[in-house]
Amino acid sequence: MVEITRTFDLLDHLVEQYPKDDILAGKVNGEWVKYSSHDYYKFAHYMAYGLCEIGLQRGDRVVTMSANCPEWNFIDMALAMCGIIHVPIYPTLNTESYVHILRHSEARAVMISSKLLLSRLRPALEEAGTNPAVYTLAEIEGEHRTLEILKLGIANRDKWMPEIEQRKRDIQPDEWMSMIYTSGTTGLPKGVMLSHRNLCSNFLAHAQVNPADSNCRFLSFLPLNHIYERSMNYHYQYKGISIYYAESLGTIQQNMQEIKADGFCAVPRVLEMVYDKLYAAGKDFTGLRKLIYDWAFSHGKRYDYTLIKKVSIFYQLTQWFLDKAVYTKWREKFGGKRLVVITGGSSIQPKMVRLFAAAGINIYEGYGMSETSPVIAVNDPVHKLVRIGTVGPVLSGVEMRFGDDGEILTRGPHVMLGYYKDPAYTAEIIDADGWLHTGDIGELVGGRYLKITDRKKDIFKLSAGKYVAPQLIENMLRGSEYIDQVMVIGENEKQVAAIISPNFNTLHYWALKYKLHYRDNGVLIGLPQVQEKMKKILETYNKELAPHEQIKQFRLVTDEWTTANGLLSPTLKLRRAPLMEKYKDIIADIYGKGKTSTNTFFSAFKSVELPTMPWQKK
Repeated sequence: MVEITRTFDLLDHLVEQYPKDDILAGKVNGEWVKYSSHDYYKFAHYMAYGLCEIGLQRGDRVVTMSANCPEWNFIDMALAMCGIIHVPIYPTLNTESYVHILRHSEARAVMISSKLLLSRLRPALEEAGTNPAVYTLAEIEGEHRTLEILKLGIANRDKWMPEIEQRKRDIQPDEWMSMIYTSGTTGLPKGVMLSHRNLCSNFLAHAQVNPADSNCRFLSFLPLNHIYERSMNYHYQYKGISIYYAESLGTIQQNMQEIKADGFCAVPRVLEMVYDKLYAAGKDFTGLRKLIYDWAFSHGKRYDYTLIKKVSIFYQLTQWFLDKAVYTKWREKFGGKRLVVITGGSSIQPKMVRLFAAAGINIYEGYGMSETSPVIAVNDPVHKLVRIGTVGPVLSGVEMRFGDDGEILTRGPHVMLGYYKDPAYTAEIIDADGWLHTGDIGELVGGRYLKITDRKKDIFKLSAGKYVAPQLIENMLRGSEYIDQVMVIGENEKQVAAIISPNFNTLHYWALKYKLHYRDNGVLIGLPQVQEKMKKILETYNKELAPHEQIKQFRLVTDEWTTANGLLSPTLKLRRAPLMEKYKDIIADIYGKGKTSTNTFFSAFKSVELPTMPWQKK
C-alpha cells in the first residue's frame, strides 16, 4: 500500500487501490467527459514532463486562475511532482491584488482557464511588469495553451521521465509546495506557505470522518483555488470517491440530478439559498397540501438525527410520513439519494441543519483557516461525534487550546510554514511554542465539541464598557427568512444597531399578501408597515440577547452584499471595513453624528444665486 506523505502520492494510491473509470469528470459541450485513475496518472505525468521542457525549475512559482475542472488536477499534481510552487488565485480579486500577487510571488508562469478570466487578469499582467509566460486551457486566439505543454511532455517523455522520478524520490514531506493568498477583509492578500505534510496530514485525518466510500460520487463547485475545496478534493481522491465538477453555480441542482450525487461541500450561503427556495415553494400551496408542507418545515426545524432512536413512536411515524409526503421530493431535486454535505467558512443556522437532516441531507459543519491547511475541527458522523450548533470535535492529530481571552490556539502538522516574505507577521500569529493564534473566539460544548462565538478583532466595546460579539448576533438574525445579510455595529457607542439587507423574495411575498403598493425596493423598505414588521422581528430576537446586546436601532438597505461588489470576502464573510465605509452616512445618522444643523443651513445656500444689492451695481 502506498504511503501518502506528498500530495502526488495520491496518483499511485488511486491506480493501486481505486482503478475506476470516473475518478474525475467535467462537462464539455453539454456532455460529461470522464477520466479514469490511469488517465489521471498519465496526464499529470505528461504535464510534469512538459513543464520541465518549457524550462520551469524546481522552486519556481506558477499562478493558476481557473474554474473547477479535471485539468486543474493534472496541473496541480504536475507542479507538485516537479517541485514547483502552485499559487492558485481567486477570479474575483481586484487589479491591485492581482498586481501584488504577481510581483510578490515572482510568478514565472500563469495558467488561466478561459478568455473571461484572462480579460480580468490582463490589466494586472500589464501593470505588474513581471512578464510571466501565459498559458490558457481554452483555445484563445494569439495565446499559448496548456495543451502545448502536455504535447511537449508526451514528445519528450523519455527525456524527462527519469528526472521527474528522481524529483519524486527527493521531495520531502516538509517541503513548500503551495502558496495560498488569503483574501482577508482588509489590506493586500498574504501568501500562506503550505507543505506536503501540512496538506496530507490534514486531508488524511478529515477523510476518516466522512462516511462516503469509493462507490460514491461527489459534486465539486466551490472554487478549487480555496484551500477548503482543494483539501476536500484530495480527501475524495484518497477515499476513491468520484469527483464531478459542476458547470457553474447555476447548474448545481441539474448536475446533482444527472450524476445522482452522494454529497458535496458548501458554504452556508449556498445552503441558505436552497433553504429560501424550499421555503418559497410552499407559499404557492393551498389547503391540505400547504398544511402538510408547513408541518414538514416545523417538524424539520426541531429534528435531531443524533436522537432519532431515542424519541417516541409517534415522532418516528411523523418522520416517516413527512419523508414520504415531502422530504423525498426535496431529495429528488438533488438526485434522489441521502446526502453527505460538509460545510465551513462561517456559521450555519442550526434550524437549517435540522431541517435538511430531516430530509436526509445531512450537513456536517467544520472549522479551519488557510493557515491550518485548513481543518481544525469537524463533526464526525463515522464515530457518532456530532453536535448540531458546533463545528464538532478537534481533528485527529491537531492540538487545540484556548488563550486567556478565549482565543482558539492550535498546533500540529497542519500549521503553515509561514507567510511568504513576512517573518514579522508570521511571528505575530505563531508564537515561540508553535501555537497558531487563529483570531477566533470559541468554547467547548459538552467538554468535546468546539463552538465558534466570534472573531477576536470584530468584538467591540460599547461606551459603557460592555463587550459585544457581533457575529453571534448576526448569525442569529440571519435565521429570519426576512433577513438576507446583516451587520451589527456599535463600537464606542451607547447602544447596538444593525444595518440589514432584507431577503426581498420573502419581503415581496409578504407585501403582496398585505396589498402594499410600492414602485421599487427603495420605496418598499421605507413603508411604515415594513419598518414595523422588521422591528417586531428584531424584538423577538432581542428576547434571547443580554440587555446590552439588544438591537436598539436598525436601517434597511436595498444593496445586495456580494463578492463582486467587495462587500463579502471570497468565502462569503462580511468585509466590515468596506461595509462601514459604504454606510458611513447611515451609521452617522443612527448615532446622531451627521452634519450639525448650522452647517446644513449654510450648505443649503451654496447653490442659491442671491440678487445683486444696490451698492454692488456698477
